[in-house]
Amino acid sequence: MTDTAVYRGMDQATLDRQYSPSSRVPSLGAYLREYARRSTAARRCHPVRTGLAYGGHPAEVLDYFPGRPGPGRPPLLVFVHGGNWQALGRAESAFPVPPLLASGAAVAVVEYGLAPDVGLDAMAGMVRRAIDWLLRHADRLGFASNRLHLCGTSAGAHLAAMALLPGPPHGPDVSGRIAGAVLLSGMYDLEPVRLSYVNEALRLDEAGARRNSPLGLLPPRLPRLVVARGGNETEEYVRQHDRMVAALRPRAAVCEVVAERRDHFDLPYDLGVRGTGLGDAVLAQMELGGAAT
Repeated sequence: MTDTAVYRGMDQATLDRQYSPSSRVPSLGAYLREYARRSTAARRCHPVRTGLAYGGHPAEVLDYFPGRPGPGRPPLLVFVHGGNWQALGRAESAFPVPPLLASGAAVAVVEYGLAPDVGLDAMAGMVRRAIDWLLRHADRLGFASNRLHLCGTSAGAHLAAMALLPGPPHGPDVSGRIAGAVLLSGMYDLEPVRLSYVNEALRLDEAGARRNSPLGLLPPRLPRLVVARGGNETEEYVRQHDRMVAALRPRAAVCEVVAERRDHFDLPYDLGVRGTGLGDAVLAQMELGGAAT
C-alpha cells in the first residue's frame, strides 16, 4: 500500500475505507443478523408468495407480500437490497415489510445475481426485468399497476436509479411506468467505486463505470423521488448523496431526508414507519398518508 493519491487526494486505504460503510458502525454482523431475524418474522407473520420467477436466471426470483384487503388496489413498493453488489438476498431483505403492509402497501422483495458471478450490466437488467414482470402480472397479484414505487438501499439504490433511465442497454425500459422512487444511501457515480477495493468483485473498466453511473445519465424528467441518507455515513457517501440530489432537483419533485440518528444500515428500518422523516416521506409519495418536508 502506498501513499499515492488515487481519487480526490485520497490514497488507496482512505478511498477503500470511504466505500466501506461498515467502517462507521461497531458491528456489521449485528445488522446482518437483525436483517435475517426481522425478515424471518415478516414471512412468518404475513401472507407471502415466495420464489416467484421473473426471469430465466436462478437468481431472478422475488417474494410478494400482498396488501391488506380493502377498497381499490394498493400501491406496490419494490424493495431492492444492498450489499455492495456482492452480498445479501431476499432471505435477509423482508425486514421493511411489516410497517409498509400496515400502512396499506403491497411489497415485493427482489433478488438479483451478485458479483463476481454476475456483472453490473446484468444486475441492472435483472432489476428492470423484475419491475416489468410485476407490472405485467399486476392484475393477478392484486396491486395498482399505476402505483408501483421502487426503493433501493446502498447498492440497491444504485440499481433502482439505473431502472429510472430510459432505453437500452440494461434490459426492458420501465422508466415511464414507475410512479416514484426511493433512493437510500446510494452510489451514483461509479468511478471512485471502480478505483476502490469493491472493484475486485465488480471488475469494472472505465467504460463500464460510465455506463453504470446514473448521475451522468439522468433524463430531463423523472418521477417523484425521496432521496435519503443516514447522519452517520462516510464523507464519500454524503458527497454522492449531495451530488445526486442537486442533479435531480431540476428534473423531479425531490424530497431529501437526512436521518441524523440513522446510519447506512439501519436507515431502511424507517421505511413505512409513521412519525419518522423517511417513513412519512415515503408514505406521502405513495399517497398513504404522512407529509413530505
